[in-house]
Amino acid sequence: MTRVPAAVDVVLPCLNEAAALPAVLSQFPPGYRAIVVDNGSTDGTAAVAAALGATVLPEPHRGYGAAVHTGIEHASTDIVCVLDADGSMSPTVLPALVAPVATGRARLAVGRRIPAGRGVWPWHARAGNALLAWLLRRRGLQVRDIGPIRAFRREDLLALGVTDRGFGYPLELLIRAAEAGWSVSEVDIDYLPRAAGTRSKVSGSVRGTLRAARDMTGVLR
Repeated sequence: MTRVPAAVDVVLPCLNEAAALPAVLSQFPPGYRAIVVDNGSTDGTAAVAAALGATVLPEPHRGYGAAVHTGIEHASTDIVCVLDADGSMSPTVLPALVAPVATGRARLAVGRRIPAGRGVWPWHARAGNALLAWLLRRRGLQVRDIGPIRAFRREDLLALGVTDRGFGYPLELLIRAAEAGWSVSEVDIDYLPRAAGTRSKVSGSVRGTLRAARDMTGVLR
């Protein structure tokens, strides 16, 4: 059986997450190394991340997919994770996502968000997510969430050729994984309140959700 890796790079796409990073980075399991991709922050995110020992990369082109792709390109471990930096998902769950990839049970592991309380996941974001997950199941990929936390082998992911550099990135990744016949493991994770002073770029407003829906609709065409 494949051993669980001694080191795993974790890509954290960041736009103004200085308030959340200290708590997030303090929860990293041993051997998990943070790569913070600063996507144009104005709150000192890069300086905070560097002071806490993270590798910091600038990505001037705005977009979730752009930040994620830059982080994956610069990662050096075989298995790589992606995690939001706003405190909504604890890094302590990462080993549970890495395990099925490391042992060969899955090519991709993704988190299924379970809200930890009322108001954590606004109705408009949950509705859009449920619709997209239903469309993916119709394509044969049995997932119930288009979540922002995942684990994979770096070379496998880059070979998929995901091109979206906006909010459509997670959906395109899953579509391409389905088309390539990848086995996908879905792991239940707690979806937590964000750090004080932070708001989701997607679900934090109807406008953000609509912008993400626009990007994802483009992927589905």
